[in-house]
Amino acid sequence: MSQFDKAVVSLPDSECFGRAPFGARVVIHATAADTNGAFGMWETFTPPGRGPEPHTHTRETEVFRVIKGTYRFRCGGDEFDAPAGTVVTLPPFVEHSWKTIGDEPGQMFAIVTPGGFEQLFIDIEVANADTPEKIAAIEARLGIVNEATMAL
Repeated sequence: MSQFDKAVVSLPDSECFGRAPFGARVVIHATAADTNGAFGMWETFTPPGRGPEPHTHTRETEVFRVIKGTYRFRCGGDEFDAPAGTVVTLPPFVEHSWKTIGDEPGQMFAIVTPGGFEQLFIDIEVANADTPEKIAAIEARLGIVNEATMAL
């Protein structure tokens, strides 16, 4: 297990910002670099009807807590709605997706373990990855399997 030896603090107005592959704003609260690889942590602010395409993580478990709105999750053969207050844990190696449903934007707090996947949002923003091919190249480097990464 990775260990880190100092508090990880994300103060308002000092966070790192990124962008999800589907364009949503992401606020990064902790990175693998901050936690010696133990976890990554962020918030996603999702416009109505938006979310990632079906994909599979090959490295990490994801945990989401819905803060605002309602999300529809798919994990393997299961589909379920997650209103505010719901916590969802998604396993690695199982295809999944989610999107906001209804007319209101959504907000989720997320943690991955081990850390590293949060780098996707940072890299998309820093590289101004503005095409599916550029985003897929970043996703592939981080172990994400989806239609776009398989086409590379």
